[in-house]
Amino acid sequence: MQIYLVGGAVRDRLLQIPVQDKDFVVVGSSSTEMLAAGYQAVGADFPVFLHPTTKQEYALARTERKSGHGYTGFICHASPEVTLEEDLLRRDLTINAIAEAEDGSLIDPYGGQEDLQNRLLRHVSPAFAEDPLRVLRVARFAARYAALGFTVADETMILMQKMAANGELAHLVAERIWKETERALMGPNPACYFEILREAGALQCLMPAVAALWGVPNPPKWHPEIDTGIHTMMVLEQAALANRSLEVRYAALCHDLGKGLTPPDQWPSHRGHEKTGLALVTELSQALKVPTACRELALLVCEYHTHCHKADTLRPKTLLKVLDAMDVWRKPERFEYFLQACEADFKGRTEFEHRPYPQAGLFRQAHQAALSVNPGEIARQGYKGAEIREAVKRERQQAIAQQVVNPSL
Repeated sequence: MQIYLVGGAVRDRLLQIPVQDKDFVVVGSSSTEMLAAGYQAVGADFPVFLHPTTKQEYALARTERKSGHGYTGFICHASPEVTLEEDLLRRDLTINAIAEAEDGSLIDPYGGQEDLQNRLLRHVSPAFAEDPLRVLRVARFAARYAALGFTVADETMILMQKMAANGELAHLVAERIWKETERALMGPNPACYFEILREAGALQCLMPAVAALWGVPNPPKWHPEIDTGIHTMMVLEQAALANRSLEVRYAALCHDLGKGLTPPDQWPSHRGHEKTGLALVTELSQALKVPTACRELALLVCEYHTHCHKADTLRPKTLLKVLDAMDVWRKPERFEYFLQACEADFKGRTEFEHRPYPQAGLFRQAHQAALSVNPGEIARQGYKGAEIREAVKRERQQAIAQQVVNPSL
């Protein structure tokens, strides 16, 4: 039995960045021997075991053969005869196909160290094309290591484009697409993930409403970057720079989906895109099976982000309408996420990146003013049923008018 450290732990150590998890491959052993040594079997599809003390993952060296569509369509073969080089050959990228022996020596049969030095994401073998999930993984790695200067090798991008064109991505299940997308969204350069998927032709397959944004112009006065797809990526960048939550980043991705439906003869105007985008946000969220909190915030940001941008022109009645739509009375955190997404939208434009966004402050003032109204006290004044609700609304509007420093009031 020979044990090697493999994958991300070796890659990240060579890149001199913190190692998160350690995975090991075991050569020359069997499931029976692993169980006898006290390891716990955990892999339903693959021979993976947990170390009896450290609980780290140890997998038997294996080979894989394509047997169907998608990322699960493989026949796995593990035996003591499978070599380390054969196990490394089945991996996705050369930088993930480096092994470290127990004495610290490196086994690198496919040039992973050279690709690390050249900052290249390159597939190990043509078998890369057998697993469509690898297209998303490459895009995520490109986003994760963008700051280090990594790019996708030309031959790998060509292979990814062929995979997208032949329809293999259609066999991916929503949960796996979302898992990769979520990890990319929460990374330091989420825009890179979507840009790589777009270049590969995969974005059109997986998220057509997002892909449709490129080539759709905005008014240059408000959007010097003009292109809606570019703007959306800039909004994502702003959300990442501010270290915003997953909900905010997903809302940033979805906020302008309605512009993809604007007839070209109406460009660069996009009247009503806030409403027309709602169906697309719902469709995308269902297709990816995103968490409920992400979907709900994305819908609110899609519908009301322009209200927030115009906060200094809104009347108390309209300010309160937005607060009610946010359900700020029960979900104040979601309201704060809404404001953060709107600020990212405002700053996600060329030459707007460092401008102040006082509109969020106005909405916060309106929220605090409305909170000063006590519905219980109003109910004790003798109002009944719907009268209470109308009286509370009237008092809140008055409080907003009196306390919010708004040029339009």
